Amino acid sequence: MTARSVLFLITEDWFFVSHFLPMARKAREMGLDVTVVTRVRAHRAEIEATGARVIALDAERRSLNPFAVLRYLRTLTGILREQRPDILHCIALRVILLGGLAARFAKIRNRVYAVTGFGFFGARRDVVGRLARLGLSAVLRGPLDGEGTRYLFENEDDPRVLGLSPTDPRVVIVGGAGVDPDAYPVTPMPAQPPLRVAVVARMLWSKGIDLAVEAVRRARVAGADVTLSLYGSPDPSNPKAVPEQRLRAWGEIPGIHWHGPTRDPGAVWRDHHVCLLPSRGGEGLPRTLLEGAICGRALLTTDVPGCRSLVRDGTEGVVVPAEAGALAEALQRLAADPALVARLGNAARERILTGYTERHVMDAVGRLYAGLLEERPAAGQAGGVP
Repeated sequence: MTARSVLFLITEDWFFVSHFLPMARKAREMGLDVTVVTRVRAHRAEIEATGARVIALDAERRSLNPFAVLRYLRTLTGILREQRPDILHCIALRVILLGGLAARFAKIRNRVYAVTGFGFFGARRDVVGRLARLGLSAVLRGPLDGEGTRYLFENEDDPRVLGLSPTDPRVVIVGGAGVDPDAYPVTPMPAQPPLRVAVVARMLWSKGIDLAVEAVRRARVAGADVTLSLYGSPDPSNPKAVPEQRLRAWGEIPGIHWHGPTRDPGAVWRDHHVCLLPSRGGEGLPRTLLEGAICGRALLTTDVPGCRSLVRDGTEGVVVPAEAGALAEALQRLAADPALVARLGNAARERILTGYTERHVMDAVGRLYAGLLEERPAAGQAGGVP
């Protein structure tokens, strides 16, 4: 008997490695054949180490060239017709839209749409943003929906954008990518002062990197002994990338340092007290907050979906509006109270252990897959496709 199978569709191999390897491992635990279709750069071996096969398929995320999109769609449809996966797991909005359409052409019934945040559309609060969210809802809940479609979210706000209830039986909410506690040992807080704050993220305007810089500058002017370390690089495929020249200029401001990307977030948190993410919105559940929390560091973030679902104000950290002034006031408060910083950090680690580990995510995805594989297409449907 041929083994059941799941095919993951994602734009970038690095994104799959950084966030979704546990899902591939869970599928392998269940005895499923696993294929990952992605643009291959430097992470094929890490994906294949899970037992998955990799099929290379290039797609430039920021390209709007209709001919390139049509070529991608045609190639993807051919891959799906050849592979015939029992489950197609599409990750992130662009892939969901194109993968969902290809799945209809290829008559793939079981589809998991993993919404990892709404990106630019989620962060924008103007008419363009509202219209874009309405359009997404109409497409995903309309022609790309189906009896075998399930929606995977990372917070309880995002389902509502698509007109879904978080308690809808077709909705599954997971703790982001989850983290492995064994990979992030807790280390003692460094001596204070100064209050050492770090942002570990892609250097994007949407991540609020400029807000972090301005907040620290204001806090220091007000007399707070606080420093800021920025770890991350601009994403050349993202139109919201902060130019490197601007990052270098920020790094020359007293108390602020840009270090470039890091491959060892645990080492960053060993030397810092506070994990800062001043996001403007569009997040699913940011991995950087999970990593800072599991290392026992206090969290400082903004009142936007994803961030506020993990961090409870006054328990695991401080949650404020996405404004430099509010962030600066929070930094002054934390700089003046080392005991508070330690208490928040301890609570943040406990928060992860009670629902946000890799194993929690793997088990939730495993139940989702098992439910889809147990279902049978309705009579009279060709392959179960609506």
